[in-house]
Amino acid sequence: MTAWFVILVPLVIMFFALFMERVESRIRHVSVHEDDVEELLENARPDEVRALFGQGIGRALELFRLRRRGRSGRLKARRPR
Repeated sequence: MTAWFVILVPLVIMFFALFMERVESRIRHVSVHEDDVEELLENARPDEVRALFGQGIGRALELFRLRRRGRSGRLKARRPR
């Protein structure tokens, strides 16, 4: 019985560590950057604040990025004139 315990525990720990590595890599790609959150909180519009409280940070950042992209696209379009 002790031999099985000595063999089984390190294997379980190793598989758990491998599983957690996969979970961490997925979270790392989905995570929100601190700079994005700070910029959102400083320059948020009412609809973005509503999205933040109602649907979470992901949706609020999505709306903020769409607005920011739209503004930069309009600025690029105005420059050549």
